[in-house]
Amino acid sequence: MYLTSEVKSELFAKHGKSATDTGSAEGQIALFTFRINHLTGHLRKNIHDYNTERSLVMLVGKRKALLNYLKKKDITRYRAIIAELGLRK
Repeated sequence: MYLTSEVKSELFAKHGKSATDTGSAEGQIALFTFRINHLTGHLRKNIHDYNTERSLVMLVGKRKALLNYLKKKDITRYRAIIAELGLRK
C-alpha cells in the first residue's frame, strides 16, 4: 500500500503541529495533496478508471473546502501551506 502509517505520521509531523495531530487543516491538506498526486499518476496509466477519477474529483473538492476554510480563518497559515506544497491558488 502506498500510504502507510509511517508516511502519514511523517506528513503530519512536517505540515501539522505534531505527528499525532491528525485534525489540523494543514496536515489534512498535505495528506489530500499526497493522495491527489498518487491518484493523478495512476490515472495517467489507466485512463478509463472512472472510479478513481471520481475519487480524485472528490478529494480535490475536499482539499479546496479546507483551503477556503483556512483562508477565511488565518491567511498567514493559508499562504504558508500553499507555499510549502507548491499549490496554485
